Amino acid sequence: MPQPPDRSVHWQPPFPVDARLTLSSLRRGPHDPTHRVEPDGTLWRTARPASGPVTYRIRQQRLDDLRIDAWGPGAAELADSVRRELGEDDRPERFRPGHGVLRGAVRRLPGLRVPCTGRLFEALVPAVFEQRVVGLDAAASFTRLIRRYGEQAPGPAPAGMRLPLPPETWRTIPSWEWRTAGVDLHRSATVIEAARHAARLDRSASDPARAYDLLAKLPGVGVWTAAQVGHRALGDADALPLGDYHLGTMTGLALLGRPLEDDEVEAFYEPFRPHRYRVVRLLELSPGEAPRRGPRAPRAGPFR
Repeated sequence: MPQPPDRSVHWQPPFPVDARLTLSSLRRGPHDPTHRVEPDGTLWRTARPASGPVTYRIRQQRLDDLRIDAWGPGAAELADSVRRELGEDDRPERFRPGHGVLRGAVRRLPGLRVPCTGRLFEALVPAVFEQRVVGLDAAASFTRLIRRYGEQAPGPAPAGMRLPLPPETWRTIPSWEWRTAGVDLHRSATVIEAARHAARLDRSASDPARAYDLLAKLPGVGVWTAAQVGHRALGDADALPLGDYHLGTMTGLALLGRPLEDDEVEAFYEPFRPHRYRVVRLLELSPGEAPRRGPRAPRAGPFR
């Protein structure tokens, strides 16, 4: 017999919301144990809000009709915050794209919003994993450790789903497990140090300036990593990931017809404030707009 949810939300927003597209930026690779999209389009996720673990399921028939069910100790908190997570406070209608490529992307992706989970530590860990390595390697490392140490998701989650690890678990993973997962000493040390400050980070979610200040003080967390946290956990549509190996190439080829040099990127994005990350995300989701002649990513990059 199906297990009834602990909390449910029926949300009919006055604007389009594509849950799968909006939350796709939170997925860490195709095998992420905390994120699953079923063949029928149902989205399952797990999380650790302050009140406890939660599994939640998002179903929608239209861009203005979503049903969210949640199971576990964190169900009530998730139900209260899920609208913000899905971009309720985002303001994409204020974006004036200007360039034809961006106008076309906005038309094709009407339900795309910038998510705001409010869970900074949860967003920070995979961002640290992604430092200086290609995305597939980072995702494989993250998946391995979540499967190895993650608890089973509460409720009727699909088989194989696991919860994100709590800070105390990240702090106690043995050094050889980090190495086996392909995570170097620098990144593992950054995660362990961040775990010591996890509660304070999460409490800062309501004050983005404070959150960014705390992130900047963490050893091993730079502008690029803070931006990843900003657009996943803080709903920051302006969180430009400066230092990203691909950013100048992707942006330049799509919008100028030539790659941007590293020292050109920040100035080029300046007119797009306060929607610089929105531009990045629109371009990421419009790969056919840029010629396929950019440089291949190396196995390591400069950003952190």
